[in-house]
Amino acid sequence: MEKTLMKAEQGGHYCFKKTDNLCDDCCCQQSSRLGMSRLRCAFRGIDVKACIFMFAIVPTFILGLYLHGQKISYFLRPLWEKPPKPFHEIPHYYNENVTMENLCKLHGWGIRDYPRRVYDAVLFSNEVDLLTLRWKELYPYITQFVLLESNSTFTGLPKPFVFASYRDQFKFVEPRLTYGTVGGRFKKGENPFVEEAYQRVALDQLLKIAGISDDDLLIMSDVDEIPSRHTINLLRWCDDIPQVLHLQLKNYLYSFEFLVDNKSWRASVHRYQTGKTRYAHYRQTDNLLADAGWHCSFCFRSISEFIFKMKAYSHNDRVKFSHYLNPKRIQRLICNGADLFDMLPEEYTFREIIGKMGPVPHSYSAIHLPSCLLENADKYKFLLPGNCMRESC
Repeated sequence: MEKTLMKAEQGGHYCFKKTDNLCDDCCCQQSSRLGMSRLRCAFRGIDVKACIFMFAIVPTFILGLYLHGQKISYFLRPLWEKPPKPFHEIPHYYNENVTMENLCKLHGWGIRDYPRRVYDAVLFSNEVDLLTLRWKELYPYITQFVLLESNSTFTGLPKPFVFASYRDQFKFVEPRLTYGTVGGRFKKGENPFVEEAYQRVALDQLLKIAGISDDDLLIMSDVDEIPSRHTINLLRWCDDIPQVLHLQLKNYLYSFEFLVDNKSWRASVHRYQTGKTRYAHYRQTDNLLADAGWHCSFCFRSISEFIFKMKAYSHNDRVKFSHYLNPKRIQRLICNGADLFDMLPEEYTFREIIGKMGPVPHSYSAIHLPSCLLENADKYKFLLPGNCMRESC
């Protein structure tokens, strides 16, 4: 009471709130001078460690998730996604001195009286060099080359009809070529796989125009997924082969210097069935023929082609920052065999993820590559070991 009377006599204000806080004397002051004291009192009740956590650690954690969230997700993939069902791998036998009858027998297949017709169908964007290597490799055994091109990328970017402007370079296939174009829909913000599926449906129609019929062989693969010619010759001559057969391809990055693994499997060969066979680029069977060709991803002559594909293909969301498209950065990564998108390997076990982390090791083997590549080594030097430098445009 004495304390209260003294404050009243001095013109002060008494705080009637029951508290043991040491700042009781200032919590009810109304002057501007004592307002700062109230602010100090408020902060005095906050723990310093909590402040550090809120204003330093939390923002750093959020920034780390933004910068490396994709890496974290890929590294933790074994926890949230099971590996796909293993393929039934079919051993692949080949030697140029062994008869086709014996090769078919080694695979458990019979021999035909005459070979099947073969159709090679692709969606084309801008891969002129790889398309040349592909068609030169397969030329002896292809009945009809079927190529569809759009004026739109899968991501809805406009593009010229590149093949049309280079068509003179492909006169060697002209008598066997069915070429078609399809207009893009240019829908902003749409999932790129929708546009991709739309173009593959259009390719189904182009195959019918090309004259494909039941039991013809149809190769379904991207331009950079190149079956070896002896694989296709084997399948066209052998009887009782599977209705659908995926092809195991050696998986290369940037050139034939960087062998990633042997796990490329999306390429497939189908015995065509009217009304049933649909052009697709996903798993359609458990059968996989071993060592059946090459997959050369991002194997371009110029840096500008790299940049175009990074922005144009279905996984363009991997370009998280504009500096990913810097030409000097891209050139450095090509020579190092490092990932353009700074991603971790797409694997399903921690052992495989850790085993593949970092750049792809250099390989200096140029054995059993497409024959056209070696016959024209000067022209395609950039695809051979020891030649990582690219043209600027």
